[in-house]
Amino acid sequence: MYKDILVLLDNSDYSLWSLDRAVELAREFKATLVGSHAYAAKLHETRFTQMEPGLPAKYQVEEELQRQRQIHGTLIEKGLAIISDSYLDVFQNRCRENSIPFKRKMVEGKNYAVIVDDVNSNSYDLVAYGILGQGVVSSSRVGSVAERVARRVKTDMLVAKNAVPLRGGRVAVGVDGSPESYAAMQTAITFAKKLGCKITALAVFDPDFHYKVFNNVAQVLSEEAGNIFRFKEQEKLHEEIIDSGLEKIYRDNLDVAVKMAEDAGLVKGRDFDSEVLAGKAYDEMLKWLDGKNVALFMMGKTGVHADAGLDFGSNAEFIFRYAPCSVYLTSRKFKPEPAKQEQEEIEWTVEAREMLERVPGFVRNMVRGHMESNARKAGKRIVTLEMMLEARKKMGM
Repeated sequence: MYKDILVLLDNSDYSLWSLDRAVELAREFKATLVGSHAYAAKLHETRFTQMEPGLPAKYQVEEELQRQRQIHGTLIEKGLAIISDSYLDVFQNRCRENSIPFKRKMVEGKNYAVIVDDVNSNSYDLVAYGILGQGVVSSSRVGSVAERVARRVKTDMLVAKNAVPLRGGRVAVGVDGSPESYAAMQTAITFAKKLGCKITALAVFDPDFHYKVFNNVAQVLSEEAGNIFRFKEQEKLHEEIIDSGLEKIYRDNLDVAVKMAEDAGLVKGRDFDSEVLAGKAYDEMLKWLDGKNVALFMMGKTGVHADAGLDFGSNAEFIFRYAPCSVYLTSRKFKPEPAKQEQEEIEWTVEAREMLERVPGFVRNMVRGHMESNARKAGKRIVTLEMMLEARKKMGM
């Protein structure tokens, strides 16, 4: 799974924690670690030039200025190279202690830009780095380099936030039905088998969003406009169908993740579990994480509603920024086999299916789930036209 893992180094606590996690993975997967430090010698030269007008008069002669520039430039370049070497020496010693093959790398330039160029120009399987660096202060949440790199690369990222080890730790996975979220689940399963991690798969549906939108719109629509949009009927549609159908969609997504784990030989209750949460996705996941000693939260860098140009999904960004544990983001995609329904298959009459096809596409699956759920509750094995008409009658439509 991992052959080459890039570790970004600056000797901060967060950087060393990312090295710890990379060492764990390299030992298990027989991977090579590439330790890299970026330094910006030219930036310091520019700063020196900007400060020249403030130098004492004896340095304002052009020949002396040139001499000082050369001295400063040489000292800065050599000094930063020595610092980089010292960071890489720490990295090298850790690799040798653990019998891990390694490579050293120093890159000069604007830190995030040269890192992104390096990642996008090479076939690393994973980039490990700290959420914060040397510039951390008490109010820091995310380092500028950490965020800029996260937005600009598609290689899997392990972003360290604490010293909690992966081996034997708890891994949570956000599952929303996207190929990226299933790729995250696939990686978690591998960690469970290789490192003894226990998985919790989480799916979150939001039952409140549509109500907030409707209530907001209702305040600005005139009575005439409300009648045109059949507002009362739309509210009933959400109450009777969309909420229950939405929950079913996310439970089905979670069932797929459960099937992936079981197909890999993991045992539910021992190796993994799953939960459905209700609310704003990132908010509920953060609440769930609070107070739990989770080693890693894994999810797709973008989610099920992402368009092609999106660099970072909103839920992933909030988790990246605020999760109390280390975070693993993936842009890989995986399409698993659908989960088999344990419940008895519900059939539809031709007339009922024709009526279902007349339902707007964006809610059709929700309506189907609602009707099949009601059929099961009533002990029926088939959805009829009469049942569809009765459901519509209840909503006053």
